[in-house]
Amino acid sequence: MNNSTPTANGNDNKKFKGDRPPCSPSRVLHLRKIPSDVTEAEVISLGLPFGKVTNLLMLKGKSQAFLEMASEEAAVTMVNYYTPVTPHLRSQPVFIQYSNHRELKTDNLPNQASVQAALQAVSAGQSGSLALPGAPTSEGTILPGQSPVLRIIIENLFYPVTLEVLHQIFSKFGAVLKIITFTKNNQFQALLQYADPLNAHYAKMALDGQNIYNACCTLRIDFSKLTSLNVKYNNDKSRDFTRLDLPTGDGQPSLEPPMAAAFGAPGIISSPYAGAAGFAPAIGFPQGLSVQTVPGALGPLTITSSAVTGRMAIPGASGIPGNSVLLVTNLNPDLVTPHGLFILFGVYGDVHRVKIMFNKKENALVQMADANQAQLAMNHLSGQRLYGKVLRATLSKHQAVQLPREGQEDQGLTKDFSNSPLHRFKKPGSKNFQNIFPPSATLHLSNIPPSVTVDDLKNLFTEAGCSVKAFKFFQKDRKMALIQLGSVEEAIQALIELHNHDLGENHHLRVSFSKSTI
Repeated sequence: MNNSTPTANGNDNKKFKGDRPPCSPSRVLHLRKIPSDVTEAEVISLGLPFGKVTNLLMLKGKSQAFLEMASEEAAVTMVNYYTPVTPHLRSQPVFIQYSNHRELKTDNLPNQASVQAALQAVSAGQSGSLALPGAPTSEGTILPGQSPVLRIIIENLFYPVTLEVLHQIFSKFGAVLKIITFTKNNQFQALLQYADPLNAHYAKMALDGQNIYNACCTLRIDFSKLTSLNVKYNNDKSRDFTRLDLPTGDGQPSLEPPMAAAFGAPGIISSPYAGAAGFAPAIGFPQGLSVQTVPGALGPLTITSSAVTGRMAIPGASGIPGNSVLLVTNLNPDLVTPHGLFILFGVYGDVHRVKIMFNKKENALVQMADANQAQLAMNHLSGQRLYGKVLRATLSKHQAVQLPREGQEDQGLTKDFSNSPLHRFKKPGSKNFQNIFPPSATLHLSNIPPSVTVDDLKNLFTEAGCSVKAFKFFQKDRKMALIQLGSVEEAIQALIELHNHDLGENHHLRVSFSKSTI
């Protein structure tokens, strides 16, 4: 069969790109381009790190197979993991997508005896020597009594690492039940509990020593002596994903239940793309890595150790190598302005320059302070609606935005904001870094003077064309409030229009996206 040659047929690849997204998640996965000489156990091994494999149908003549997982959650986790990291069988790439089938009915098919035998053998040894691609197989055996709890230390903490970021990274290896974060001996640490020691084992093998962001935030992972974590509060420092009813414990508004539920099911939050069923297109990074876009992740999770190691980021150094310029497309040319893009992208980093294209005003270049901020803005804003159009953001091939030369016609479309007083992240270690959230219909307002009333603020937003659904001052601090608008798009437009709005008494309103609802 010509499929066993290493050079894939170009037509197949084109077809693959087109036929990928339509299927909704299913516990049955469709595998393509399987080598003709592969065994059942090898195919089953692809699913094992993510949960129990319950059935398999091999279609060797078509170089395809259907793999059924015990739960849809396991299948979602598996697809999330293998989207950026293509699995290989016998050193050939294999392509995985959801099947239209909801389960496999193979009772009366010939040749299923060997499948059942393989499933039994594999589940008996629970992956004795089967490990994730690239994992050393000698370590594949699980030690008896090994803990499902990992202790994680993050070294070289150049950017803040949130509980959400940890959840997102570690969910690639199975369902994360609980996380507790704390600082000890001046080191940021976390305890993270999986459902099964096997998941902890794979996560440790794959992630120990990796950098979360380019050249910084290095993970050091060990098994904890604890076998279970006791989480009392769901807030920014600790979370029990199996119990949405826990109090926040520190007066901090916690995630509302739908959002918390989304965090509990890996895959749902891995897409900031509006309308996508939890899957964003993988994006190629300059280092050649391709990683799922994730709200809250500042940059590529370097799953290959060859990626920029050795280039440590020193606090105060000018950012991190990599591209800091974004190409923003599909803008509304009648309503978009350089200032509007400066305010919106400024939620996720400091914007130095903005250029709206003179000949094609639905396109713009936005230059951020560094590559991680560009990545963060791209992850959060691409796929959001602005002025009726779905905005797209990708890394530009330009390294900087050029200012127009003297006398060159520009119509004010290129602006330099590098000295603006409105940058949110100028101060190193600014607490704004900890309050970066995806665009949401609820906005956090601050710097409100005492004389301004609920009605004043509601009217301000109504005059800006928003429908106000709810409003609440913070009990302990009337300088802050939450306002819930009719849609995320309204909130984005209100933030652009009203951030830094002069409320009098020398107070300018500060507007951010909130993770809470009212």
